[in-house]
Amino acid sequence: MRAIKITEFGGPEVLVLRDVEEPQAPDGTILLDVAAAGVNYADTHQADNSYLAPAELPLVPGGEAVGTTPDGRRVVALLAGGGYAERAIAAPQAMWDIPDGIADGQALSLVLQGTTAWHLLRTSAQLREGETVVVHAAGGGVGTLAVQLAKRFGAGRVIGVASSRGKRELAQRLGADAVVDSGAEDLTAALREANGGRRVDVVLEMVGGSTFAQSLEALAPFGRLVHFGQAARQGAPVVEPGRLMHGSIGVLGFWLVHVLQRPALMRESIDDLVAAVLARELEPIVGGEYPLADARRAHEDLRARRTTGKLVLRP
Repeated sequence: MRAIKITEFGGPEVLVLRDVEEPQAPDGTILLDVAAAGVNYADTHQADNSYLAPAELPLVPGGEAVGTTPDGRRVVALLAGGGYAERAIAAPQAMWDIPDGIADGQALSLVLQGTTAWHLLRTSAQLREGETVVVHAAGGGVGTLAVQLAKRFGAGRVIGVASSRGKRELAQRLGADAVVDSGAEDLTAALREANGGRRVDVVLEMVGGSTFAQSLEALAPFGRLVHFGQAARQGAPVVEPGRLMHGSIGVLGFWLVHVLQRPALMRESIDDLVAAVLARELEPIVGGEYPLADARRAHEDLRARRTTGKLVLRP
């Protein structure tokens, strides 16, 4: 079969289409015929081996896929890897049937980025009615859904942060009450200005570096910053416990792996997200589809911030 196989770590150039042996599904797993594979920012970290979980070579990347089971079911699955391929191995406990009315790209948007946005707000931040929420990368896969979900969950004000005018306009169309340029010289001041001069209650932060530090400074007492990525590849500054106590603020980390270890939590978010899409209360944004052979270009576009919403590979 054809797959993207990485034989050395590096940038997008290491994503090479190759002919490889078809994977053999161990007992208790299922071999899917892949119709579409999702691209996530975490995949770019895996390619250069800077992800939370160290990678081993050679590898076929890809943590999610829409495909068909041997008995003909159309499903979306979270994978241990191998999604950038014509066939991939899936575990039944991390696989969900896709109802009619949900397109491939929408299903891929929901299964990882949608559940991440859902749990950032509900499980980690425990958003309360009327609070102000800041969503960084508001034009991205998680961000476009987090903006909508924050409003759906009762946020009093949602502030979308994005790098381009087009992305900020998209965030506003999806429900953001205000938008901020991520390149603002004083991000803390810009966030407070967007909130009418007041500090904010919840920040969903996935950049790291100075963005993390300035977002922390924007928190009101009892505010929470949830850190779920390091797109800047700079890490995050050390936070002294006394700083947290002085401001009565909190910093939380989030990794979807821990939700997957609690199937009932995962099921709750999947069911709610699917129902919201079918009821037209939630709009997954599919920002681009690429042939499998163009995986390198997908990563280049993602890292250059040229994309919005969910990116999809088609074998």
